[in-house]
Amino acid sequence: MFVKKILMASAVSLAATGAWAGCAFENTVPVKSLTAGFEAWKAVTDAMAECGNVEANLDQDFRLKQPEAFAANPSLYHIGGVANSTLIPLLDAGTIRPLDDLVAAHGAQLKPNQLIKIDGKVMAVAMMVNNQHLMYREDILNDLGIAVPTTYAEMLDAAAKINEAGVVDYPIGGTFMTGWNLGEEFVNTFLGEGGTFFADGNMPNINNEKGLATLETMKALTEYMDPEYLVSDSTYVQQQFQQGKIAMANLWASRAGAMDDAAESQVVGKVKMAAAPMGSEAPASSIWWDGIVIASNISDEEAEAAFKVVMEGIDTEMVQANNDVAVWLIEGYVPGGLAAGAAATAMAGAKPYPASGAMGIMHTALGDGIADYLTGAKDAATTLADIEAAYLTAARESGLVD
Repeated sequence: MFVKKILMASAVSLAATGAWAGCAFENTVPVKSLTAGFEAWKAVTDAMAECGNVEANLDQDFRLKQPEAFAANPSLYHIGGVANSTLIPLLDAGTIRPLDDLVAAHGAQLKPNQLIKIDGKVMAVAMMVNNQHLMYREDILNDLGIAVPTTYAEMLDAAAKINEAGVVDYPIGGTFMTGWNLGEEFVNTFLGEGGTFFADGNMPNINNEKGLATLETMKALTEYMDPEYLVSDSTYVQQQFQQGKIAMANLWASRAGAMDDAAESQVVGKVKMAAAPMGSEAPASSIWWDGIVIASNISDEEAEAAFKVVMEGIDTEMVQANNDVAVWLIEGYVPGGLAAGAAATAMAGAKPYPASGAMGIMHTALGDGIADYLTGAKDAATTLADIEAAYLTAARESGLVD
């Protein structure tokens, strides 16, 4: 299975009470959604709101809030925005419903690769694919005679030259915020090294040469970043690019469109896209999809209304108005230059994010534990050993390890 411009870090709510011209029907059943807050979700939820009676909550902490909100009876939301990994807790809890009947009744527009099936049932509908890939200031690299980096070693060499030239505040940006983002950086680089997260029985498998190489690469990158990198999420890096403060970053494809947003970017036309840096075996990236789910703990009438609203939100009309804000899976999408990095990363062999219950626990342990190495509080081997120990404690509590 394949698998973010934020208006603000906290929740943003949009509501409409009457149907607008862009919707094919007038929705009379109040529905609420909880999704991430990046540009693609803004476009989709704006289109949903045109149907009326839609309250869209765009919140980058959605993954933390969804499990409890959907477990309520009735659910606090009808529609959830999910991705590979954030789907897992909702599936495990049984708080989202199969969509086969709704797809049959109202999903004629959907393509087969949008239907995310679990045990033969459609449990989610994908709308876009996403990965992290290299974004770079073409003008800076050209002026300094630097070739577009294809590996992290080349990226570090380029960073040294850019740093010496003093043309930007920091040569590199990175989504190294402690927590999920930092964990994801390890995941991407470890996959690029050919790492496998688990051995038999969900036992951890990161305290090895590939894990050590991953940490060493991450530490080397931080030498060319803003010293506040442990608070740097995707929005932070996006704004660093837009404000002309950095020259390179391995950033989400869904942020590419923001680089050419003249209303907020000072570098329109200057940031180009390329494949994620290659590790020893694969690009330092992982393939994700983003899409929607419908809550279980709501009435069938609410579920049908929610699904119909979603179909309006992810239709061809929405894509044609927002073509470049994502790599859409929806009919009508025309890939452009902003999608070049995502496509090149996938074609170079980037691996899907290995979503599972065990991986969710591992990702959390990574995000919580890596900062100690980056700040010098622990050496690499101790850091990895402590992360494995934290994983094992949580995995045993969850029944995933004997």
